[in-house]
Amino acid sequence: MTAEKEVSFFFDFSSPFAYLGATQVEAVAAKSGARVLYRPFLLGGLFREIGTPNVPLFAVSENKRRHFLADMARWADFYAVPIRFPSRFPMNTVKALRIILCLSDPDRRRLVMPIFNAFWAEDRDISDDSVLGDAITEAGLDAAELLRRSREEPAKIALREATSEAQRLGVCGAPSFLVNGQLFWGQDRLLFVEKALNGWQDNTTSGPERPG
Repeated sequence: MTAEKEVSFFFDFSSPFAYLGATQVEAVAAKSGARVLYRPFLLGGLFREIGTPNVPLFAVSENKRRHFLADMARWADFYAVPIRFPSRFPMNTVKALRIILCLSDPDRRRLVMPIFNAFWAEDRDISDDSVLGDAITEAGLDAAELLRRSREEPAKIALREATSEAQRLGVCGAPSFLVNGQLFWGQDRLLFVEKALNGWQDNTTSGPERPG
């Protein structure tokens, strides 16, 4: 019996490119009959561990920042999805991530986009219980129960462990995608994700050789 194809989607709601990737990953996976595994992690926690600025956008030159924002808008236009740079940035996404970790994969799939849309399309404060409650209700889930569970120790532990696991696997940013042991960083690498789901094996993971 052939093993089911899977792509692990590593994300934090704080990343605009994770939002853009989330709008596309299900369609990419569906082309090869693959299943998406939603793997939330705390991007700021990972950055702290690997020595990356907590908000890379604020740590680059003005020219690069303008290019970053233009690129974000271009990809949204290309995918025909709405995007608004939020008035509250960076955003505390801890509670939202814990809520996702309280769910099984089918329910994660139902809730991920309502939360992403609230932040990146509607400029809503996803650290606020009422905003999260609206997203949870939109997904057809129990808002009171999930908000309660997000404050309990198992959810806190789960997020720490998920972030440590992302680091162990080599994740350096969001979104990242894992297919058959191959890790791809960035929503603009979804073409490689699609190829990998169809059997392509990347033999260039060490990068080009340096001269001398």
